[in-house]
Amino acid sequence: MSSKAAFACAVCAYMAGMTDLPNLADLQEEYEFLDADDRYRLLIDLGRGLEDMPDALKTDATLVRGCSAAVWVYPTVLDDARLHFLADSNAAITKGIIALVLLTVQDRAPADIAAADIEGALAPFDLKNQLSSNRTQGIPNMIALIRETAARYTA
Repeated sequence: MSSKAAFACAVCAYMAGMTDLPNLADLQEEYEFLDADDRYRLLIDLGRGLEDMPDALKTDATLVRGCSAAVWVYPTVLDDARLHFLADSNAAITKGIIALVLLTVQDRAPADIAAADIEGALAPFDLKNQLSSNRTQGIPNMIALIRETAARYTA
């Protein structure tokens, strides 16, 4: 089985709920070998893999400002005080982008999230050159909202 096919199987297994979300480093390694269309599909598949966000949580308070599509991010606190984010978007590729962003911070302590170099973790994916500026313009706002949320929970 080729590396590309093995990775596709891993993404499908994740989406079927049979495994955890792919590790960011593994995802990055596989992403490098994909062509532009497959990278686009991979982001869409990541978005499909996000756990469902109840419509009641999709409010003005959870809306990320400055995105071309609607994006909602809602934090939950796990028993051990780590943050777990629910997210959704009305656009498939944007949902994939927020899923990728969440891979950098999901289920981490608020202080770790506040200190995380999210932009650095996403840099190898070169999203600004892979996607239109319309698709990537809201990424800094997604990151800012996540950092602000983490800061509120570290106080």
